[in-house]
Amino acid sequence: MVVGVKMMKSWLVGAASVTLAFLLTPAAPALAADNPVPVPPNTGLTDTAKGAINGADIDFVIKVRLAGLWEIPAGNMAVEKSNDPNVVKIGKSIAAQHVSLDALDREAAKKLNIDLPNQPNGDQQGWLNEMKNASGAQFDQIFVDRLRAAHGKIFPAIASIRAGTRNDTVRKLAQEANQFVMTHMTLLESSGVVDYGALPTVPAPTAGQKGPVPIDNQMIAAASSGGGVPGLSNTVILLVLAAALVIGVITTMRIFRAR
Repeated sequence: MVVGVKMMKSWLVGAASVTLAFLLTPAAPALAADNPVPVPPNTGLTDTAKGAINGADIDFVIKVRLAGLWEIPAGNMAVEKSNDPNVVKIGKSIAAQHVSLDALDREAAKKLNIDLPNQPNGDQQGWLNEMKNASGAQFDQIFVDRLRAAHGKIFPAIASIRAGTRNDTVRKLAQEANQFVMTHMTLLESSGVVDYGALPTVPAPTAGQKGPVPIDNQMIAAASSGGGVPGLSNTVILLVLAAALVIGVITTMRIFRAR
């Protein structure tokens, strides 16, 4: 019986130590050893069409569809017309990935009862006509610049929807679209022919702000309170949990000793 009590005591102390160490270890995103940039996890996003949708949400879903309607044929043209193997590879990748994104968008639109277009808009059709009438290096320049500029315009719009939408299906689609757009921007830039000087400049910060991200009183209050109970930090919460765990271990040991 004494041996059993000692073993149980040793086990409880060990478990308490491990749990305490876990509680006091700050959480951090999983990072690869050779890449310190975090990758968004696959969990946490739901897709049940719950939550109100507004005009901005509907416009976003439609714009994702429009992007595929012209970028798929543009990518196919790059495969057929470009003499640069790198541009051919970029066009093939973008066209194939937009087929996948278009399928995700149509699925989301069906859940949300959003009617989608079946033809590119006037501007997009004009860009496609430019590419049809160009060849060689001129085609490559038009293809890369038009797609890079288009991705740059949709990029901040996706961020706004991802940050503010109330609908979980739109939120999930925005996060997925963001990954596609970043990938395509990087692919296009790998061509080495992007005319960065022709891209729109970043708007100047609002007067009184010290950076491109606006700060309001609500954000300041959230930062001051740690986003939870005012005046109660995460460290204090963890210490209280750890103390409760230790008290529980001691109480359990006393019960075993009494027996």
